[in-house]
Amino acid sequence: MPRLPPVLRLLQAPVKYTVVPKAHVSAKPAQTPTSAMEQAVGIMTIFVGFMVPAGWVLSHLESYKKSSTA
Repeated sequence: MPRLPPVLRLLQAPVKYTVVPKAHVSAKPAQTPTSAMEQAVGIMTIFVGFMVPAGWVLSHLESYKKSSTA
């Protein structure tokens, strides 16, 4: 392995010895299970939250192009 200049060795030292703490993960089931209706509402909300703004931008794309060239 080639020797690194001192400046690069200083930058490499923190990467070598970084200790990452263990994540606290709980294996318990949820106290109140999520019903199928609640899951459907959540998925639809996320879908609408992403798709409506994207659709609005795409539907107005031509007007954006015209206003940027003027």
